[in-house]
Amino acid sequence: DRVWKALADSTRRDILDVLAERPQTTGEVVGRFPHLCRTAVMKHMDVLVEAELVIIRREGRQRWNYLNPAPIQAVCDRWVSRHVRHLASAMGRLREVVEEQQRIQSHPIAAPATRAGGTEP
Repeated sequence: DRVWKALADSTRRDILDVLAERPQTTGEVVGRFPHLCRTAVMKHMDVLVEAELVIIRREGRQRWNYLNPAPIQAVCDRWVSRHVRHLASAMGRLREVVEEQQRIQSHPIAAPATRAGGTEP
């Protein structure tokens, strides 16, 4: 899936974080990643555009980049939320087990008294 491929790379996720702040020109996005050359940033941007995570709009000589959160929401709705429900259910069961253990530990069963010499009454 194109969205998963795009999200798999930390630089592309960082670019999406930058665009979540506000729409930016390509030059502004490139400027936010001084450790990468313009070509590298553009290749990452192309993957994001192909996955429809970034929408571009040309305005004269400038290319404006906009975050499109819809594909991320679709992935979340289709896959992630299903697993979150199972995780929440498992966490609820774990909580019940821990609370039961705490109840048992706070009310220990008294051991039978022993007589001097080690025999029970």
